[in-house]
Amino acid sequence: MSNIRLFFKESLSLNLTAKLDKSQSHYVNKVMRVKVDEVFSLFNSSGEWEAKILNISKSIVKFNITKQLRQKENVKELWLAFSPIKSNYFNFMIQKATELGVTKFLPIIFDRTIVRKINKERLEKVIIEAAEQSNRINVPSIEDPQPLKDFLSNEKMDLIFTDLNSQNKKLDLEKLTSNPTCVIIGPEGDFSGEERGEILTFKHVQPIKINENILRSETAVISALSIVSYLIN
Repeated sequence: MSNIRLFFKESLSLNLTAKLDKSQSHYVNKVMRVKVDEVFSLFNSSGEWEAKILNISKSIVKFNITKQLRQKENVKELWLAFSPIKSNYFNFMIQKATELGVTKFLPIIFDRTIVRKINKERLEKVIIEAAEQSNRINVPSIEDPQPLKDFLSNEKMDLIFTDLNSQNKKLDLEKLTSNPTCVIIGPEGDFSGEERGEILTFKHVQPIKINENILRSETAVISALSIVSYLIN
């Protein structure tokens, strides 16, 4: 069994015969040099499966699913609400957040957000690659950017508010419900006073100070998610 793991967006099931797309075929055949009759793994929300290469024709890999390696996962929903940031740091942040178990990304346009558009297609590729690398089965989704008011209209979540002004340094796990847990991280210029007030009036919110220092956005994301992911799991 090779250590190749690829996300396959189509349905997967035992004895399925199908083909990889051009990009994945090139990776398996030319980069990793996997040959006919050798195996690799494919995964999506249905679980992870062993795939055996049947043939390689015109550089396209045809495979057959021979067995299931892992069942689909029932994981605690962990969302990240954040302000888009500059490209290189953005890719890094999305990659690390995927590794740390985020199940949904929610870009928010705050008053002080500088980057107001995202390239969803590029970010989805970053997410898939991070899921492949980190042995995840569930691939996180990413939503279109939205205003803070629209985000706060969804009451079915527990909000962990990373707030520099808070004196609280401990998360109360007993206050968390069965709803998704969402960590909200502010823009590089921090939340405005009005935004902070709106967030603090949210029904299921816990403000928490994760560090005495002022952290860069991507550092704050990694720090907060590491703490929350560890505690809720």
